[in-house]
Amino acid sequence: MDARIATFAQEVEKVLQYLQQEYSKLHTGRANASLVEHVNIEAYGQKQELRTIASISVQDARSLTIQPWDKSILGNIEKALQKIDLGTTPVNDGVLIRIHLPPMTEERRGQLTKIVDALAEDARISIRKARQIAHDSIKEEKEEDLRYTLEESLQEAVDDANKHIDDVRGRKEKEVMTV
Repeated sequence: MDARIATFAQEVEKVLQYLQQEYSKLHTGRANASLVEHVNIEAYGQKQELRTIASISVQDARSLTIQPWDKSILGNIEKALQKIDLGTTPVNDGVLIRIHLPPMTEERRGQLTKIVDALAEDARISIRKARQIAHDSIKEEKEEDLRYTLEESLQEAVDDANKHIDDVRGRKEKEVMTV
């Protein structure tokens, strides 16, 4: 594989991983640790992700519990969780924090569908930018046959990436719309 195509493939992989990570943060009506694990908490004089300072458990389809390893930071965790838009208020019982997720309304499902589409479009834009960089590099190739072959390989990689984005978007939209 040509280095230019390999570099493009690495960029595509980063874009797809980012898209998956962003999709995992969306509340789809079911409790999921990924909803809160990346929340930054002020602890020990610096910001840390929640997953590094607490245990996050899914109790049932609509509730999470967060148990910090150091109970002195419970208040900081609660404040940070109140700042993110989960549609609920975390409950601090002095030992752990409980989050009860409300059932999704039809309006909220519509909003989430728009967010899913916007994230997919952002991923496509990133793919196009990476494609343009690779294409500019391929244009500099002096050998015409090799240039043509590389352009075909690049286009196949772009098509595969866009298909993957559409597949992931479709699955996430289905998950959001499932009652």
